[in-house]
Formats: sequence, C-alpha cells, structure tokens
Amino acid sequence: MTKHTRAKFWPSFSPSSLTLLAAATVSAVLGSIHAFSILLAPLESLFDATRSAVSLTYSLALVSLSIAVLLGHLAYGRTSAAIFLMATCALAALGTLIAGLGNSLWVVWLGYGVVFGAANGLGYGFGLQLAAQAYPGREGLSMGIITAAYAFGAVISPTLFNFILDTLSFTAVMITLTALLLVVGLLSALILKQVGAKFCNNKPGSATLSASRRSQQLLWLGYFGGVLSGLMVIGHSAGVVATLQPGIAPWVAPMVIATFNLLGSLIGGRLVDKIRAEGLLAILAIITTCALISLVVFGRIGGLFISLSAIGFAYGGTIAAYPAAIAKLFGVQDIAKIYGRVFTAWGCAGLLGPWLAGWLFDISRDYQLALLIAAAFSIVSAMAMVLLSMDKPYVRV
Repeated sequence: MTKHTRAKFWPSFSPSSLTLLAAATVSAVLGSIHAFSILLAPLESLFDATRSAVSLTYSLALVSLSIAVLLGHLAYGRTSAAIFLMATCALAALGTLIAGLGNSLWVVWLGYGVVFGAANGLGYGFGLQLAAQAYPGREGLSMGIITAAYAFGAVISPTLFNFILDTLSFTAVMITLTALLLVVGLLSALILKQVGAKFCNNKPGSATLSASRRSQQLLWLGYFGGVLSGLMVIGHSAGVVATLQPGIAPWVAPMVIATFNLLGSLIGGRLVDKIRAEGLLAILAIITTCALISLVVFGRIGGLFISLSAIGFAYGGTIAAYPAAIAKLFGVQDIAKIYGRVFTAWGCAGLLGPWLAGWLFDISRDYQLALLIAAAFSIVSAMAMVLLSMDKPYVRV
C-alpha cells in the first residue's frame, strides 16, 4: 500500500485523505480534455480547417491517453508520487502550450493530441492507482472519487473555455490551461511530499498468470460493450434531443448526462466495496440497456430525460466500478498492469462509439437504430460479466 508519514501542516487530515485530495485535484484539471468539443469551431476558424481535420485532435488525444494508461505501470513507482505527478502536469502543460502557440493544425495535433493526451493518461491512471493504495479495502470509494473528479473537470471546463473564447482566443484558453496544470501540479506535489506518499510496486500476483487471461478478456469485452453503448448516446446527446423533442434546448441533454455521470461515478465506486463486483457491473449494463430501449419507446412522449439520466448514471458507475472491480478481483498489486490492458477497451469504444452512432444516423436519418445497436452492446457487456462470475482463475480480496 502507499507509504505515508503524518502531515505536519494539516494535522487534522489523515495522510490518506490528503493523498486522495492531491490526486483528485490533478484529475479534475486533466478532465478538461473531454470538453474539447467547445474548441471545434474556434479551431476551424483559426486554421480554416474542416470539422474532420479538427476532430482528429481529440481522436489523437484519446489514442495517446489509452496508450499511456496501458503502459503507465512501467513508470509508476520509479520515483516519488510527488515528483511523478508534478512531472506529469508539467508534460501536460508543455502539450497545451505547444498547441496554444502553434501556427498550424498539425502543431495542435502534436501538442494537444499527442503530448497532452499522453500526459493525461499518465496522470489519470496514476491517480487511480495511488488512490487505491491509499485506501486498502475501500478501493471502490477512493477510485470512484478520482473518476468523479475527472468527470467534474469535464463538466465545469466548458464554462471557463467559453468565457475565455468569448473575450480572447483559443491561444488564451491553452495558456490558461497551461497555468492551471502547473499550479495544480505544484500544489499536489507539495501535499504528496508532505505526507510522504509513495507508489508501491509489489511483486506480480496471481492475475499475471496465463490462467487468468480469460477473466481479463471478459473484463475487456464487458468494459468495451458498456462504455461503447454509453458513448454512442453521450457523443450525440444534443442530436438525440433535437430529433426526439425538437422544442427542448439541445445543451440541456449534455448537462443532465454529466450531472448523473458524476453521481454514478461516486455511487458505482462505493458499491464495489459492498457487493459482488461482477454483479454490479452486470446491473449497470442492464440499466443502460433498459434506458436505451426506454429512450426508443418513450423518448418522444415524456421519458427522454429519465432515460438520459439513467444512461449517464450507468456510464459514470461503469467507468468508476471497473478499475475498483479489478482491484477486488485480482488484488491491488496487479491493478496497474491489468487496468492498463482493460482500459484499451475504453480507447477503442471512444473512437468507435460516436462515429458509429453518426454513421447509423446518416443511414436512417434518425437515432432509433443507433440506440438499439447501443442496447445490443450493453447486453454483450452484461453477458460478459455473467461469464466472469462463473470464471475461477482470479483471487478475491
């Protein structure tokens, strides 16, 4: 578990709670990456670029983020937690600064898409693992807080970005984000240094054995199906509202989903500490399936926001519960490596889901088919968790 010494400057707070605070603060700033849609139009105007060319920035960021989470365990523990988080924030700040000062779109791809995206994955992945080690036995709650903080950053950053864009420019947004990353990185590093937080690399446990590969594959499939179904709606929520109930302001849908996403992150992570992990993950997938079908059947007659709320809640619970479930099923000593592997499912779903929903809309000129396909992916996710519950090659802690 994470090593601590008693904090000198915050005697009323435990070292574990301060470690969690530092990791969550960094996570909140990094979560701004998912507010990229606010930057689409400004970048199009700035570089006279197409929507697809500008969107490639976010796609590159998702790929870089996923690769960083996959390989991050190789770097965790090689230095103190304080230095690692500070270095991660500094790398992220370098990426946003490059993007802000760039005079062509390919520089933005490099700075924001590659450098900032990779640093984002390192910081978010490390924060999850550090939180789990800080609260052994309560990994679900602590990792759920990190995930919720990440989502919170995605919720509040559009308002800040919009304000700066209205008064200044895209460059000003990137410079502001650069400053925030450096300040938060420094403050978090000071806290972690004060409490003596250190990531512990333990010897590989049973989950690294070949006998556990089937369990990891089922987790990957379950995560992919659950996240893909959610992202197909989240990525097109404004369009879904516009087609089902045109009289409602489209911006309301992302706000509702984001709010329940936060709630789901907190509750989903906490429930992993209380009930069987595979059962919870299957329930979340079933909730998504029912909500998607409800959206198709009742979306035009009053069930729109109930369904969207349930989808947002289940998605938040899913992304919080999976890393915590891995800690419960395999043991904390293996979570960094295994979560990195499973997290590639999120990267694949992030690239495929929004595009697939858009392609299905182009075919049918409606979102009904996309919603039904999304429901099918949720069913696959639930079935994968049922199969996992019957699998034995893992340990419980």
